[in-house]
Amino acid sequence: MPLTPAITDWNAQPLRDRVVIVTGGAQGVGRGIAQAVLGAGGSVMIADLDAEAGKACLKEWALPDRAAFQRADVASERSVQALVKATLKRFGRIDGLVNNAGIASAHGTALAQMTLTEWQRRLSSLHGAFLCSKHALPALRTQAGAIVNIASTRAWQSEPDSEAYAAAKGGLVAFTHALALSEGPHVRVNSISPGWITTDAWQAPARRRAPKLSRRDHAQHPVGRVGQPEDIGALAVFLLSPDLSGFISGQDHVVDGGMTRKMIYAP
Repeated sequence: MPLTPAITDWNAQPLRDRVVIVTGGAQGVGRGIAQAVLGAGGSVMIADLDAEAGKACLKEWALPDRAAFQRADVASERSVQALVKATLKRFGRIDGLVNNAGIASAHGTALAQMTLTEWQRRLSSLHGAFLCSKHALPALRTQAGAIVNIASTRAWQSEPDSEAYAAAKGGLVAFTHALALSEGPHVRVNSISPGWITTDAWQAPARRRAPKLSRRDHAQHPVGRVGQPEDIGALAVFLLSPDLSGFISGQDHVVDGGMTRKMIYAP
């Protein structure tokens, strides 16, 4: 694929005139979601700590009327409040929130050696979803909006030394169905649990590179390939659109090419 991912133009535009905040939206899966929102006719406010990556997105997209960037730390309540305020000032409304920001790596320190500080840092995606939802909800209720939380298949299966990451992603799945009941019928809330998604070409320009994937990497997926950020973006658009998914709330949606359905036996 090209090293500057293009916006996919949907034939229909299910998010036309709708405004979506995407946290961690300047790189990786978050960028894939932000681009999908734009391709579906929506406007997007990217929230990210990486200002270089955020500004690169705006330059490459060249859609100043529909795309904006706000440097934000989702673990800081003051920063989240400023993000919501900036979005309302720029676009006048909030129709969707995608809680994607957090530590990308599942692997960490063994639990016996992990400090409380590291544990709390690795739960930042869960804390961020709480803060962003809390402060965006008044605007979302006004628009009968939707929240999409980006969890992980690690909420359902694990490798050694990934307890904090699994706890964060499992917490997001539980947070999703609890919030869906609290906010229904005014705001729908769903989560997506991605599997293996290759993001090498979806980074800031200085760190962008072609993915190095083997035939075996692709072949171990029942669909025959490793996932791309577009795969998550397409489902996010579906879940954000009231016309496409108005009867879906409180659900986790696994997007992993079928990997979690494979039975694996030791040799």
